[in-house]
Amino acid sequence: MGDLSLLALGLTVLALTCGVAGLRLYASGRASHRELIDRLSGTGASSAGPTRRGPGGRRRPFAGLDRRLRGTDFGRRLRLKLQSTGLDLSVGEYVGYVLGVVAGLWLIGSVVLAPFFGPVFGLVAIWGGNTFLSWQRAKRTDRFIGQLPELARLIANGTAAGLAMRTALSMAAEEMEEPAGAELTIVANQLAVGRSLEEALSELGERLPSRELTVLVSTLVLANRAGGTIVASLRNLTTTLEERKETRREVRTMLAEINATAVTIPLLGLGALLMINSMSPGALSRVTSSAGGQIAMLVSLALYVVGFVVVRRFGRIDV
Repeated sequence: MGDLSLLALGLTVLALTCGVAGLRLYASGRASHRELIDRLSGTGASSAGPTRRGPGGRRRPFAGLDRRLRGTDFGRRLRLKLQSTGLDLSVGEYVGYVLGVVAGLWLIGSVVLAPFFGPVFGLVAIWGGNTFLSWQRAKRTDRFIGQLPELARLIANGTAAGLAMRTALSMAAEEMEEPAGAELTIVANQLAVGRSLEEALSELGERLPSRELTVLVSTLVLANRAGGTIVASLRNLTTTLEERKETRREVRTMLAEINATAVTIPLLGLGALLMINSMSPGALSRVTSSAGGQIAMLVSLALYVVGFVVVRRFGRIDV
């Protein structure tokens, strides 16, 4: 099979994978929209029986793969990570989409650069999928942190009105928007089936790890266990959380240039490889055909990775 055929095949696989993911996301949004309209208009079929469809009323692809992975430690960790991102994806869906992207990038790297770069592009696709989940979780965590002052204020007002802590959390779950509303709904449901407040809040802290949430969880747990002036503590905590929110926004603005530099470093390396191969077609294939050339290429890639990690480390400041 010629190079152009392999390139076309790789692009086709990648395009199909992205197209399927896009169609699934569009169908999920449409189904959620219809479900919301039915619920608000009161025309939803409340007496409908159980269904095997996923959230949003759509059928889950890769159901067999999902069943096999859910029983493994990897599947359980991945399921918890997907839940923390808020994405409407099952474990099987995520793995299936990532494998499709790996296959597409593997073929593209083998054709555009050299066969040696096929596995490298495949590893980059796996790393990119994990990085995408981490980015989604970090973004959702930041949104949750931004809602913490309002959450602490609602809980303080509820407890000041004489409500129990569990009732105040349920009230806050109904008042807050996504993601705080969804996360507090999970906590309220766990409390309703008999879990302790400490266990439910600790699991919330594991799903969305942050210092601000840890402080709030510790305050609520200690107040529930030992009592005390919970209203005054929460109102003081609300002021502190609002100040930290402004500080985090300022730090993020100052570090924007460093984060952009970290992304630019690997792109410069990829651009250099494409330039070399375009100036002298087949040069990378000749270089990577020997053991010495492969070792030199691996060392170069490792240096780019180290540069990326070091620059990212410079731009990571815990506030």
